[in-house]
Amino acid sequence: QVRLVESGGGLVQAGGSLRLSCAASGGTFSTYGMGWFRQSPGKEREFVAFINWSSGTTYYADSVKGRITISKDNAKNTVYLAMNSLKPEDTAVYYCAAQRPYYSGSYHHQYTYTYWGQGTQVTVSS
Repeated sequence: QVRLVESGGGLVQAGGSLRLSCAASGGTFSTYGMGWFRQSPGKEREFVAFINWSSGTTYYADSVKGRITISKDNAKNTVYLAMNSLKPEDTAVYYCAAQRPYYSGSYHHQYTYTYWGQGTQVTVSS
């Protein structure tokens, strides 16, 4: 069983930065494609970023491109989400998620992820 634990959320002013971390335990971390999603009150959970397990290729939602960077440290079993130039509309609970080992299909959809963390709150004040 894979366990994911997010950290690093908090309150930040618009224009500020945060770095979220997601520590994984169980399984072979290097074989998991890892994604970040977020959910604001009253809204559907939405895709934010993804990193491919083998190539390290990254993908981003259009709303965060140029401001957010996903990275993965297989030695530390941790995936990161570096967020800069934060906006009030980035306020949400951020979740990290892992796909099943060696999966190389879609990354946008929640159903392609097998494991989820509990989420960490990010609040951006204007």
